Amino acid sequence: MTVVTRFAPSPTGFLHIGGGRTALFNWLYARKTGGRMLLRIEDTDRQRSTTEAIDAILDGLSWLGLDWDGETIFQFARAGRHAEVALGLLAEGRAYRCYASPEELDEMRALAMKEGRPPRYDGRWRDRDPADAPAGVKPVIRLKAQQDGETVVDDLVQGRVVIPNKDLDDLVLLRSDGTPTYMLAVVVDDHDMGITHVVRGVDHLTNAARQIQIYQALGWAVPAMAHIPLIHGSDGAKLSKRHGALGVEQYRALGYLPEALRNYLVRLGWSHGDQEFFSTEEMTAAFDLSGVGRSAARFDLAKLDAINAHYIRHADDQRLMAAIDDVLPHIDGGRAIADALSPLVRAQILKAMPGLKERARTVLDLIDGAGFILAQRPIQVDAKAAALLTPDARSHLTALHQRLAGLSEWSATSADAAVRSEAEARGIKLGALAQPLRAALTGRTTSPGIFDVLDVLGREESLARIADQAR
Repeated sequence: MTVVTRFAPSPTGFLHIGGGRTALFNWLYARKTGGRMLLRIEDTDRQRSTTEAIDAILDGLSWLGLDWDGETIFQFARAGRHAEVALGLLAEGRAYRCYASPEELDEMRALAMKEGRPPRYDGRWRDRDPADAPAGVKPVIRLKAQQDGETVVDDLVQGRVVIPNKDLDDLVLLRSDGTPTYMLAVVVDDHDMGITHVVRGVDHLTNAARQIQIYQALGWAVPAMAHIPLIHGSDGAKLSKRHGALGVEQYRALGYLPEALRNYLVRLGWSHGDQEFFSTEEMTAAFDLSGVGRSAARFDLAKLDAINAHYIRHADDQRLMAAIDDVLPHIDGGRAIADALSPLVRAQILKAMPGLKERARTVLDLIDGAGFILAQRPIQVDAKAAALLTPDARSHLTALHQRLAGLSEWSATSADAAVRSEAEARGIKLGALAQPLRAALTGRTTSPGIFDVLDVLGREESLARIADQAR
């Protein structure tokens, strides 16, 4: 059997972090088994589904590096097929027309609440003669659900889940306007797409029993099911924006690398011994649904920052340059920075990258750290750096300017020797000279190593910036 999984988001919003993890688990299981992952956009909610959300979902999946097999399926386009299946069940006596009015349904719900029962349709049209149908009322079509016994979900993550059939009412398959419900559409689509494994959030577990009854009524094989745990915030509460529940595209704008986010997401609910860091190849080889736990995973933004910092430190410098290019269109001021990235500036950033990435948690930190390269003279000096540029410090810079100007070779090594020699000649500690030098060159109190800064900026620009602050 070839494994076929699917990711089936609803385009009523962007691809949120939980959806990204669900897509990743489906993708990994398909790739691990040599199978296929299909993509289905469940756009039957026409009022809330938007083109912008569909585009954001596709873009988010692509950015995460999660490709899918075949053409994207749009559920709404299959509404005719869904109705065909419902009418087939009706013809076989496995479904029936229900003429209950909205007022009657409200009364059923009110009575159930009064008696402390879950609201259930009472089946009043299940065996009733259609000749009794009130005039002018368009019926819904309901499944004749099993009333006795139990429905069992043998879940690959949650284990054996048993639901008494008395707790499952006759669910609606087709609405009165002829449109299919979610429950019917999902079953028909999964069957027609050849889905062998349904991997989705545990919040769909109650739907599973209802969908199994539809499968059984149709005489179709039920796919294997794996309901993965939800993601909670670090405080154990339901994940929300205050915990970091953002759209995947927002994590790109915040400077996270897709490979780091993949690594973080795969560890939310799945474990493989004590291993923390996984290349895509490693996680694909190791992933199995048996490693997914039942308890809710906790989203920890600090942990994501640490993983992202690890990936940045170990990334190829050209890869990080590409990451900078990727994030610029998505941040304020990014266009201006992109316009300033001449071949010379790019070469300077690449030269500075070893120092930049040691201090960075995100790609935004890399961009911020490279600000000294992009700065135009006279550079802006922040308050902390300005405090270092005392009259004595400016006098030291004047002497250092003369010494550096006399260097026959300009490099980090030669600059290091020159600065140390000047500090020794003036009887001051190295920091008393290096700190105001950093302020003069970068406008800040923190930067990559100061000798690397001199090397990256080059002789002409370095001397000019020192001269701007010297006396």
